Amino acid sequence: MRWSRSCIPTFKENPAEAEIASHRLMLRAGLIRKLTSGVYTFLPFGFKVIKKIEAIVREEMDAIGCQEVLMPVLHPIEIYEESGRLGSFGPELFKLQDGRQRTFALGPTHEEVITMVARDDMKSYRSLPQCLYQILIKFRDEIRPRYGVVRAREFIMKDAYSFHQSGESLDETYRAMEGAYRRIIERCGLSFRMVEAESGYIGGNESHEFVVLAQSGESTILSCACGYAVNVERAAALEPETRTGEQAPAAYERVRTPAMTTVEQVAGFLEVTPREIVKTLLYRTRDRCVAVLVPGDREVNEVKLIRVFDDPQVRFLQPEEIQSLTGGPVGFSGPVGLPAGIAVYADNLVKRYGSMIVGANEGETHLRGVKAGRDFGVERFDDFVWAREGDLCPKCGIPTEKTNGLEVGHIFKLGTKYSQAMKAEFLDEKGQSHPFIMGCYGFGISRMVAAAIEQLHDADGIVWPLSIAPVPLLILAVNMKDADIREAACRLEAECEKRGIETLLDDRDLSPGSKFKDADLVGIPFRLTVGKKLKEGKVELFHRASRQVEEIPLGEAAERIAELIGS
Repeated sequence: MRWSRSCIPTFKENPAEAEIASHRLMLRAGLIRKLTSGVYTFLPFGFKVIKKIEAIVREEMDAIGCQEVLMPVLHPIEIYEESGRLGSFGPELFKLQDGRQRTFALGPTHEEVITMVARDDMKSYRSLPQCLYQILIKFRDEIRPRYGVVRAREFIMKDAYSFHQSGESLDETYRAMEGAYRRIIERCGLSFRMVEAESGYIGGNESHEFVVLAQSGESTILSCACGYAVNVERAAALEPETRTGEQAPAAYERVRTPAMTTVEQVAGFLEVTPREIVKTLLYRTRDRCVAVLVPGDREVNEVKLIRVFDDPQVRFLQPEEIQSLTGGPVGFSGPVGLPAGIAVYADNLVKRYGSMIVGANEGETHLRGVKAGRDFGVERFDDFVWAREGDLCPKCGIPTEKTNGLEVGHIFKLGTKYSQAMKAEFLDEKGQSHPFIMGCYGFGISRMVAAAIEQLHDADGIVWPLSIAPVPLLILAVNMKDADIREAACRLEAECEKRGIETLLDDRDLSPGSKFKDADLVGIPFRLTVGKKLKEGKVELFHRASRQVEEIPLGEAAERIAELIGS
């Protein structure tokens, strides 16, 4: 393979649009090119990496008994209505109409499609368990695509779905899939963590993410020394059992807080900490309004809100709605004296308040010394707020630490969410019908490319692990116009390819400096430089990961590379 006849368009400048290292380096190293926002073409070197990751994924899926299928990208919208998931996707679902004005969706995932397959073709318990998988392009209309292929509108994903007669059978496949995912990421040469996670619109009561560790990753993990790890979206906000606020007085008092609309302003004005204030946030969920109380130094986690109310469309009230409902402006809402029919929910941390400061539902006024249970009722305490570093581990009670990474895999125990909704059933030994118990398992192929670069790069470029590198070897001929260098480089190329080693020969008519910079940028694991040492019968072997340089005899170079790749 000759560089001069290959589509590997590198460039020196950092693209202005790139926010993280993987996006920047994938563009600069000629792996991808942008078509439009969130949509990319994978060029030859990028596609080579994709195919190598796919091969590893296929091997591990086949090894645990999964069967590969290929499902349609174009889905009739009725299947999402049948599953009840049309609303939960919201604006992320790409919709289009055919010539007969029928509405279709471009597949974001395939739970509905595969459930229909099971409904039609897995009639008996004798056919269970089964696990089917595919590797396919998926589509999600991301409102704000970013970070290159990390948060894209079109992406390559492996998705698998399993069908079971019992929860025990699902557990077996779930653990087998966990092991397969661990091996996939390890074989790709990356460090990762498996963490407890939110199931989101996929559904189910248990799920785990596989997160490749990277400082600039968009996933935040809380973990501790005992081995517990959880995505911050899922993490519970646990604090030491300490009382918040003063002991409640006999009755609360009204205090004027002129022009104080934020927690920080009110706290400073009243000479208290933000923690002593409790925020009252008003939401509409389905056909009712609810108030959610959280500590003043915490923020509501919208993912938890959706889970608690089982409503993906839950929304914060608009300022005019708040004024009409409570009689007070935004920033002065409180739980005391709310209109009848508004249920009050509170974060678990609010249980520990001896008393609190809350809005009075009146402009420029707060209530001090308010006590839950006496001055207002709470319909339910639950976990509503974002956890943060330092919150306690639920397993051992040690403060957690924060790390970042990129999610590349997610496994779910779906239970009967889809099979019940879509009436997908099998007959047991007694001839009785039961809904399938299901699991689903996603792995981001294109995302894995970005994750590898995000974790493994340096100031000069990408540092590919050998297992997923576009090619393992680059032969860099310093000067192709020199007959001896050209002949030696071409002979070395032929010897390596004869041994089955994928090789890229840099035969371009460029300065040595430009070639070396490009070599570091594209990050090929091993580089043989044919240059000034050739007069001594030697070439230089450069290890991209360690930057170690060896001088080896030209005649032994192909064998040495074969040993390194084999090891």
